[in-house]
Order: sequence, then structure tokens, then C-alpha cells
Amino acid sequence: MTSSPILSPTAPATALRFLSIGECMVEMAPGDAPGAFQMGFAGDTFNTAWYMRALRPDITTQYFTKVGTDAVSDAMLTKMTDAGIDIAHVARSANSTVGLYMISLNDGERSFSYWRSQSAAKQLASDSQALAQAMGSTDLIYLSGITVAILDPAGRDALLDAVQSARRHGKTVAFDSNLRPRLWANEKQMTETIMRFAQACDIVLPSFDDEAAHFGDATIQDTLDRYRNAGATTVVVKNGGGDILYAHAGETTTVTPPPVSKIVDTTSAGDSFNAGFFAGLDKALCMEDRILAASRIAAQVIAAKGALVQLKNI
Repeated sequence: MTSSPILSPTAPATALRFLSIGECMVEMAPGDAPGAFQMGFAGDTFNTAWYMRALRPDITTQYFTKVGTDAVSDAMLTKMTDAGIDIAHVARSANSTVGLYMISLNDGERSFSYWRSQSAAKQLASDSQALAQAMGSTDLIYLSGITVAILDPAGRDALLDAVQSARRHGKTVAFDSNLRPRLWANEKQMTETIMRFAQACDIVLPSFDDEAAHFGDATIQDTLDRYRNAGATTVVVKNGGGDILYAHAGETTTVTPPPVSKIVDTTSAGDSFNAGFFAGLDKALCMEDRILAASRIAAQVIAAKGALVQLKNI
């Protein structure tokens, strides 16, 4: 196992630079009038970058993806820059556009329909030199199981090679397994590929309910042990509103998050938690305080509607 430079007790007290890698999509959400929809932009790794920038405007937050050259891609990039996210590493494709998903509501329950066939982000790992340059100019690299899932096999190998190289060169790599079986050919491919990427990461942030469903973990400890044995030096197992289990610096401890009094929309709960956790990595905080801060951010987000919520008291 290697040691994450950011999480080392001797890490320099300088603001970290953050790079998030993945897909941002057009979101069509139901409006107030029947049959009306509102267009927005969201996606797991983009949501985390957006919250990271909101929490830490003092640091450089970059997004790595690929978009089209059409008007909706222009609007997406404007959304990113308006949020203060650096788009220097966003490539553009004249032959593709961006993915889209539509939210449907039935008695308050949300379901999703996706259109990804023409998404330029599926080719985000096609330029290995661009990947290396982006990772070389940052401190903390973040990607997810969805980032990996949308790529073809060659793209996955290229991204994994880049992540492994970055880690060898002292970068800290964080990974949320974010299991989405509909994006994979089968469950075996999904679980094997997720573990390949986990082996290349310092920090892993899985969600126990998904891990139990697809890896067969009987307990939250099983999830933690699997990722720790894969090589992660820090594992934080999210658990809905339940106790969070983490392993770090040779210790395993349970953290009880503050109770949540209001749940409106759980979209982006994990994405915002991850941002809250990352935001404290370069600060002199213990792991419990980082996790509690992340839990408070997620509690704010699920108390309002939508993936991107304006935060208060941060």
C-alpha cells in the first residue's frame, strides 16, 4: 500500500488542487405546471465538483470531461465557469453532444430515463496525454464508478493506466464506486472492474446499500474490509442515515452522523458528502470531524429539491 500525501500527518499546510473526472449531463426535471420541464445540468462527479467549489472557493477545482460543440454543450460549460469550476481540461468533439436524463415523478417517487448514445464524455479517456497533463497539475484526483462505466474497454484501460501513474507520482486518488448496473454488460463485469480501479486508489467512499446489493456484503464491515484489502489507505463507508464506518491510519471507527429532520430529495446526497469530506482533507481535522462535516453538508442537500442546492452556514 502507498500512503496518500494529502492524508499524511506531514502533509504541507497548503490548499489542495482538486480534479474531478466524469460526465455532466443535461437534466430535465418536472416543473410546476403539468407536462412542463426545467433544464439543468448534473452528474455525480460534476455535482461533487460543484459542491467542492461552493465549500472551498479558495482552491482550484477543475473538471475533466468531453462535450460537444453545440449550443447545449456551450450552456453546460457556462454553468461550470459560472460556478467557478476550471474547464481548461474539458475537450470538445464536433461529432458528439452531451448525455441527457429525464426525471419522472410518481406519488413523490423519482425515476430516471437516460439518453447517452451520443455523449462525448464516453470518449473522455481517448487522449492519454491530456489525462496525464490534467492529473499532473493537481493534488487530489476524483472519479467514480459511473466515470468508468460509460467508457469502452480501451477507455477504461487508458484511465486506469493514468490513475496508476498519477498515484506513483505522488497524487492522491479518490474513488466512489457508485454502482449502476444498467451501465454495465453484466454484474460480473461491473464488480470486477470496480475492484480493479479500487486497487489504484488511496481513498474509497462506497455506499453500503449498493455494496450489499451487488457484492453481497452482509455487514458494513465486509464492505470496508474488501476495499481496505484492495489497497485503499482510507475507506469511508456511507450508510444512508445510519452509522458510518471508516478505516484510516490503522484504526477502524464508527461515526454516528447527526439526525436528519427533513428529507425532500436524496439526489446528490453521496456526491455532496464526498465534497464535504474532500473539503477538509488539507485542514488539521481528525477523520471523525471530516466525516461529521460531510454529513452535515449532505443533510442540507437532501432537505431541498434538486441535485445542486445552495448551501448555508458553511
